Amino acid sequence: MPNRQFVLASRPTGMVEESHFRMIESPIPSPAEGEFLVRSLYLSVDPYMRGRMNAGRSYATPVEIGGLMGGGGVGEVIESKHPGYRPGDVAVLQTGWQQYAISNGKGARKVDPSAAPITTALGVLGMTGLTAYFGLLEICGVKPGETVVVSGAAGAVGSVVGQIAKLKGCRTVGIAGGAKKTEFIQKECGFDAALDYKASTDYTADLAVLCPDRVDVYFDNTGGPISDAVFAHLNFFSRVAICGQIAHYNDAHPPMGPRLLRYVLVNRTKVQGFIVSDHQDRHAAALVQLTQWFKEGKIRCREDVVEGFENMPRALMGLFTGENIGKRVVKVG
Repeated sequence: MPNRQFVLASRPTGMVEESHFRMIESPIPSPAEGEFLVRSLYLSVDPYMRGRMNAGRSYATPVEIGGLMGGGGVGEVIESKHPGYRPGDVAVLQTGWQQYAISNGKGARKVDPSAAPITTALGVLGMTGLTAYFGLLEICGVKPGETVVVSGAAGAVGSVVGQIAKLKGCRTVGIAGGAKKTEFIQKECGFDAALDYKASTDYTADLAVLCPDRVDVYFDNTGGPISDAVFAHLNFFSRVAICGQIAHYNDAHPPMGPRLLRYVLVNRTKVQGFIVSDHQDRHAAALVQLTQWFKEGKIRCREDVVEGFENMPRALMGLFTGENIGKRVVKVG
């Protein structure tokens, strides 16, 4: 049986398409001393992957043409020459877009299938949950009674952000596209209010109604006109965490928006971009807290499972057309 892999065939200009990927087959690798072999069960699909398809400077090394698409996965150890892993163990690690992956253990961790569904290791109890945790608590430092606005609120990160904010005693307002998504964040995630940007004709006016005390914390997953409107409602000494800019990931030439630094100046707002690996040394402790909240039912998650390894490109493309609610993963087999 070959190891099926997706490599980058060409760099997109604008919206990513299936033609930008190529599926190849190679022999299943064998682990060397100190390594183990994993059979992928589920692979993560995340917006940041689009940025790695570009050649420009970013926080992650670009994928080379012909190179394996990068990403996380959860899988079963089927062969091991590593003292910490044995066949039958389940691990989450950077597999890349392939059915079989070799690891030396760096950046990997074991997953207990009896504690939670293994897919949560890619979502609420993995990178996306940690991103929400550190972005909201570390970057924004939320306080009880504050108003927190989250864009991309029905996505993997945004939906967890809103729930943690509620646990910390905040009023939460989510921005999402479509009635199904706004219903999800209010009924399942406990957001106090929601703005359906697809139905709105004036984001700024709608936010004035939904945020009568203005905005203390903005967790930005989208950028674009939505963020322009939120900035107009920031409070004095507000904080903004820039987690993603999905509205612009497929722009060949990002449009010039309003110049917002006046709001930052007048309100003495702190605006900070971040990535989850900035806080690598505290991931383990954060996962303990996230797992406790999950087991107690204080944090819920929804997963959007796409069947079939061959559908990896389509699964990624769907993130940019709003197909998913919650965390999107691909079931490999």
